[in-house]
Amino acid sequence: MPQRAATDGWTTCALGHRHWGLAGAAGLLLHRPAPDGVEVLLQLRVEWSHHGGTWGTPGGALHPAEAAADGALREAGEELGLTRDDVILGAESIDDHGGWSYTTVLAAPSGLLDAGELALNPESIAAGWFPLSALADVPLHPGFAASLLTLAPLLT
Repeated sequence: MPQRAATDGWTTCALGHRHWGLAGAAGLLLHRPAPDGVEVLLQLRVEWSHHGGTWGTPGGALHPAEAAADGALREAGEELGLTRDDVILGAESIDDHGGWSYTTVLAAPSGLLDAGELALNPESIAAGWFPLSALADVPLHPGFAASLLTLAPLLT
């Protein structure tokens, strides 16, 4: 397990929600074209984690003064074994809760990316590609689910 950063911890935003990451958080949303539209790469969070048993983006708390893209890449590396060379970074989408925000960094794979060959850490039970059109049938992390209306147009 990685060493805790000074910004690891719980905070409450202006909306009254409890969030992990004293300096905010970020995650990487990989997407690729598929025959029936767009697919996204999601990880299944281990049961002991916050919102465990749900599918979402690899991500987590930002370190002090860490850029969102760097934090998202660091977390994707820790949780799925992805490297900067595995992805082509794209736009960022910020979900601002007042005093706390989550930045989703969009990315495309730089080559073939088989979810079954990813190096999962103990925070991840599984990883898989899902059609964007089928996410209504998937138990999603609530924050990711709430952001889908904003994120989906950025993926096409």
